[in-house]
Amino acid sequence: MFKKLDRYLIRKFLGTFIFTIALIVVIAVIFDLTEKVDDIFEKNIPASELIWDYYLNFIPYFANLFTPLFVFISAVFFTSKLANQYEIVAMLSSGVSFWRLLRPYLFSAALIGLVSFLLNSFVIPKANEGRLKFEYKYLKHNWKRNYNNLHRQISPNTYIYFETYTQKSKTGYRFTIEQMQQRKMKVKLSADYVRWDSIQQRWTLENYAIRTFNGKTEKLRRGAALDTVLSFKPGDLDIADDDVEMMNFFQLNGFIEREKAKGSEFVDYYILEKHRRMANPVANLILTLIAVAMASRKVRGGIGLHIGIGIGISFTYVMFMQVSSVFATEGGMNPAIAAWIPNFTFLILALVLLRRAPK
Repeated sequence: MFKKLDRYLIRKFLGTFIFTIALIVVIAVIFDLTEKVDDIFEKNIPASELIWDYYLNFIPYFANLFTPLFVFISAVFFTSKLANQYEIVAMLSSGVSFWRLLRPYLFSAALIGLVSFLLNSFVIPKANEGRLKFEYKYLKHNWKRNYNNLHRQISPNTYIYFETYTQKSKTGYRFTIEQMQQRKMKVKLSADYVRWDSIQQRWTLENYAIRTFNGKTEKLRRGAALDTVLSFKPGDLDIADDDVEMMNFFQLNGFIEREKAKGSEFVDYYILEKHRRMANPVANLILTLIAVAMASRKVRGGIGLHIGIGIGISFTYVMFMQVSSVFATEGGMNPAIAAWIPNFTFLILALVLLRRAPK
C-alpha cells in the first residue's frame, strides 16, 4: 500500500511529532510542578496521589489539548529540514508530483486526528475526572462546591434561585422557585431554608411562602414546614463548567439534550464543547496542509524562518479559537458554527498556500 517514500515521510512525521509532544509535555510538567510546589509541601500532598491521580491524568489532557499545534510545528520543522537539504527538490525532480507528496502527510495527520478524537471523546474525560477531583481536593479549595447566588433554569418556564447552596449537605438558603407563563409570573414559592431528603427523595422547606397570581389578584399561603417534590434534584445543581470535561461523547450528547429540554441558558457552552472535540482532530489535516505548503520551499532564513512563521500562525489559530468561543457563549453566535470557524478560515489559507507551493 505504501511505497518507500511514503514510509520514509510517515516515519519522519510521526517521529518528529512524538519527539515534539514529549518535549513540550516535559516542559509543561516542570512548570506546573514549580507552580504547585508550595501547595504540595504546605498540604503534605502524598507523592502517590500527585503522580497517579494528577500527573498521569494531566499529561494526556495537556498533550491532546494542543495536538493540532504540535502537529503543525512538527510538520513545519521536518519539512523545512527536507527542503534545506534539497530532498524536496529531489523528490519533485524524480517525477513525484506535489499532490502525491502530500499523501503520507495527510495519512499521518489523519491517523493522529483519529487517535486524538478517540482520546478526547472516551479516554481523556475519565482522566479529567481524576485530575479535577485532585485539584478540587488539594488546590481549588472548593471541593464541597459552596455556591453563592445560584441561578438555574430547570424547565422552559421555571427558574430557581439560591442565595447560598452547599453540595455536601445538599442544603440551601433564601430559596425561590418561579413559574412563568407568557412572560408573566404565575407562581412564586420562597423559603428561608431548603434541604434534600435522600430517603424520601424530596425537598423539605422551612418558613415558606407560596404566592399564586391570577391577573390582578394574588393568593398567599405561608407555613412553617413543607415536604414537597420539586422538578429538580441536587444533581441538577452540581453541574459546573468543568464537569462537561468529564463526560464522554455519548454522555455529553445526552446531557445536551436534557439541558435543551430544561431551556438551560448554558446549553451553547456545552454544544461548543461537543463540536470542539470534533473540530480539533480535523484541524490536524488543515494545519498539515499549511505546514507543507509553507515549508516545502527553501528560503534564505532556513528552518528558523519557517519555525518563526509557524509559531505566528499557531498563535493566530489559538486566537481565532478563543474569539469564536467568546462569540458563541456571549455574542449569540451558533456554537456549532463558532467551533468550526477557525478551521474554515485556515482551510482557505491552506488552499492559497497550496496553489503557490513549488510543484
